[in-house]
Amino acid sequence: MSVNIDSKEYLERMNAWWRAANYISVAQIFLKDNPLLRRPIEKEDIKIHPIGHWGTIAGQNFIYTHLNRVINKFDLNMFYIEGPGHGGQVMVSNSYIDGSYSEIYPEVTQDEAGLKRLFKEFSFPGGMGSHAAPETPGSIHEGGELGYSMSHAAGAVLDNPDVIAATVIGDGEAETGPLAASWMTNNFINPVNDGAILPILHLNGAKIANPTILARKSDEDLKKYFEGMGWKPYFVEGDDPEKLHPLMAETLDNVITEIQAIQSEARQKSAEDVKMPHWPVIIFRTPKGWTGPETWDNEQVAGTFRAHQVPIPVDAEHMEYAKDLEEWLKSYGPEELFDENGKIIDSIKEISPKGNQRMSVNPITNGGLDPKALDMPDWRKHAVDTSTHGAHIDQDMMVLGDFIADIMENNPTNFRAFGPDETKSNRLNNMFKVTNRQWVEPRELSDEWQSAVGRVIDGQLSEHQAEGFLEGYVLTGRHGFFASYEAFLRIVDSMLTQHFKWIRKASEKSWRKPYPSLNVISSSTVFQQDHNGYTHQDPGVITHLAEKKPEHIREYLPADANSLMAVMDKSFKEEDVINLITSSKHPRPQFYSAEEAQEIVDQGAKKIDWASTDDGEEPDIVFAAAGSEPNLETLAAISILHEQFPEIKIRFINVVDLLKLRHPNVDPRGLSDEDFDKLFTKDKPIVFAFHGYEGLIRDIFFTRHNRNVSIHGYRENGDITTPFDMRVKNELDRFHLAKDAANIIFPEKAEDFSKKMDETLQYHHDYIRENGDDISEVQSWQWQDLK
Repeated sequence: MSVNIDSKEYLERMNAWWRAANYISVAQIFLKDNPLLRRPIEKEDIKIHPIGHWGTIAGQNFIYTHLNRVINKFDLNMFYIEGPGHGGQVMVSNSYIDGSYSEIYPEVTQDEAGLKRLFKEFSFPGGMGSHAAPETPGSIHEGGELGYSMSHAAGAVLDNPDVIAATVIGDGEAETGPLAASWMTNNFINPVNDGAILPILHLNGAKIANPTILARKSDEDLKKYFEGMGWKPYFVEGDDPEKLHPLMAETLDNVITEIQAIQSEARQKSAEDVKMPHWPVIIFRTPKGWTGPETWDNEQVAGTFRAHQVPIPVDAEHMEYAKDLEEWLKSYGPEELFDENGKIIDSIKEISPKGNQRMSVNPITNGGLDPKALDMPDWRKHAVDTSTHGAHIDQDMMVLGDFIADIMENNPTNFRAFGPDETKSNRLNNMFKVTNRQWVEPRELSDEWQSAVGRVIDGQLSEHQAEGFLEGYVLTGRHGFFASYEAFLRIVDSMLTQHFKWIRKASEKSWRKPYPSLNVISSSTVFQQDHNGYTHQDPGVITHLAEKKPEHIREYLPADANSLMAVMDKSFKEEDVINLITSSKHPRPQFYSAEEAQEIVDQGAKKIDWASTDDGEEPDIVFAAAGSEPNLETLAAISILHEQFPEIKIRFINVVDLLKLRHPNVDPRGLSDEDFDKLFTKDKPIVFAFHGYEGLIRDIFFTRHNRNVSIHGYRENGDITTPFDMRVKNELDRFHLAKDAANIIFPEKAEDFSKKMDETLQYHHDYIRENGDDISEVQSWQWQDLK
């Protein structure tokens, strides 16, 4: 192509590309036949129920067209994040024009038949959704995830120094809490080692039924706001393409030049020495529904909320306005954009970026630029000594921190930890032996583990940001984890849901490459909270994720440090799954050897011989525990019961991989009935101590032979109290467990024992209210081998 990229002729070709993208985008909403209007529109040409969003489309197509230009001019590695909710036509239309859509979906050919198929499939049963989704080429961000576009962009550019994430932010999206918080992302992007985010705030003035807030702000106020947040704003505004094309081209040239200058200057010195630059941000004002119908039924449409979805009421059952649709479509001049075979004319296609520089096929949007499996160290190096079961006291998360430090050293550019200012509180301190927190704002001498370079990002008290950073990081082929207080994971459980939906649908597309696992550590849990009280007590994320399709969900409840490290070793190696790991951070007795921990994790659940007295026979009762505190309390209950009733044959099962207990008809990884019955028997009573809500365990046993189970889990009883009293309140403590078991086995002999347990519980109740600490019987308890 010999046309000068800065010439008027090039801008004219860009305008033709934009018109073609707009035409294709409108036609996707309405048409299922007659794609190029070769004849008058008939009923059979129109969808019965046109579905889609129009309001943001023309503005985004304009942006996309201009981003293509700067990719060509500056030889950029750039990709597109579509933040505005529904409007998936943008990425579909532009990828169809550049040819990549047909490469990925060969049945959608580059001709009139292909256009017909493309139009019909949009928002149509069995076809393409109305928003950017896993099926959409070039996407890593689902169009319904309002508020996370900047967070995903940040995760994507970390450790990708040559990448620019062009991130379009819808003005309704910009009002969400997560997006508002994400303007602080610039505090964590190091211009030496990381790429750049180019935020483009698309202000078109309206949401579904209301004006948008930032669109009603003056340029002066917006300038103050963004400068105060550390950005350098550029304003582009108008509705006349002839004037707006050169203005946008000039602005983007300046912005890209500025990004490259920031990076070039920073890269002349050490990454440790950089200060936070003022990255550019573009505020782009165009009318909502730009280039569409100006009015309808005597009401203004363009520039108002009425342009948000389908702006004119044309469908197969209401053809009286078909001429209006035809006029709208013909306003883009399709006869000038497509040849006689329905192929986009060469002069338009020639200005497309080439090969993988097309944003629709940039490898970063499909598994990453250079994805690598982690170089995993041997976690057994940090295994704690459990030769005397329970004698050694340690903190599971502190021990895990040593293992994570090794992973960071082995994988210095593709592994990170994220969290909302709770890394130290969650006792992952030992990571900081080998790294710092990444933070490019000014630092003070009183700061701890803070530098411009680090493998930990936890400097913002926002679960949305931390989860979004991790999602962006793993969706672009890297590895890491997000650790948070258990109750506050509920803040982002919708984000976890959206990520699950993404990996599920992506796994159904043969052209999509696998993603590293999304690893979520749930700590500061319900049964160890004290001073924070009831607000911090909610293990419901376990149930929430368990309701998703099992192929993509894993839930681990390790009982001690060795089990936790074995779980994390497994989790970091998995693909296309969400791993939820519930872990203790407080000092706890350590029970399982490295070998035994690995066996439990591999099997999911295991009979623990040293805590059982059935000696290979059918037990009188089965105890099972899933979780750190449930494991501790169950072992204590077994020791109490055995001391009182040594004749009882007890079997103890430790459960780590919770969802493997489900039936294979429910979960492909589930234990067979034969293997399940070997553990739990077909009919013997079971006392199951569980970290979460009891209904999940009830569901698991519902499809098994043995439903004779008494479940002790979280019963929504909480307070500001001692950790052990939290277990008492929910009857997950050793005394309730032992009493329950005795009453199940032989209620006629258990009366005195039950009374003794009740007296102990009353003593505990009175003691903690007098002394503020747990009774010595609990604090000094140690496991004694069963005789």
